[in-house]
Amino acid sequence: MKLTYSNYLKIDELLSLQEYRSKTKEHDEMLFIIIHQTYELWFKQILHEFDKLRKDLHRGETWNSVKTMRRVLTILKTMVAQVDILETMTPLEFNSFRGFLDEASGFQSVQFREVEILCGLRSTHILKVHDNQPDYVERMEERMEEPTLWESFCTYLQQKGYEVEDPVRKHENGLLYDSNEKLQQTLIEIMKNDPETAMLCELFVDFDEGMQEWRYRHVKMVERTIGNKMGTGGSDGVGYLRSTLHQRIFPDLWEIRSEI
Repeated sequence: MKLTYSNYLKIDELLSLQEYRSKTKEHDEMLFIIIHQTYELWFKQILHEFDKLRKDLHRGETWNSVKTMRRVLTILKTMVAQVDILETMTPLEFNSFRGFLDEASGFQSVQFREVEILCGLRSTHILKVHDNQPDYVERMEERMEEPTLWESFCTYLQQKGYEVEDPVRKHENGLLYDSNEKLQQTLIEIMKNDPETAMLCELFVDFDEGMQEWRYRHVKMVERTIGNKMGTGGSDGVGYLRSTLHQRIFPDLWEIRSEI
């Protein structure tokens, strides 16, 4: 078969993946499905970029790391902007098909959990959510054994000749490691004297801030759509999402702000 735009991108298969659950084929269910499928594609791309970024960092490659981080940041901004589209759907329009979703919920997004895991975040409940899906549990457990972004960044600093210790994994909930005052002193030195590495530091801060922005827009979108109702996946809905706001992924890069 001759290669065409359609068969290369599998357009026919792609466009057949939007299946209504509502018996009356509610108009806004199509938007809901497409937006969330698109998010999953962006999560896949972010994970793909993370794989490259960590290799670049381990090799001490500043400019390749910068380029990859900038791409990830652009994807994040696109994801945040997509919330605007979803917010064109009113609570009544969402409720017209919400009851047909059973226990399906964004809370169950394995790829987003993989992103969080590589950011160094952990929680004891994320594996329990997928007790009946051992393949997903195995995927997340494998991710937990991989280097996090911060661990890879510390390896990068070692490659650049800085005396930096490997982060110590201490916690089962929240961020894996504590902030490190000794590391912060090295980061202050970098910010003052090593502009290339400092630029990469700032991109990590941009990413951290971008993740917080994504969480904030997500929680406000859910709040305006379902209020304080319980989430379809059995979570506390807005209450749970609020608890994830302001989670710092790279606290050492924030702590040095008052010292520079």
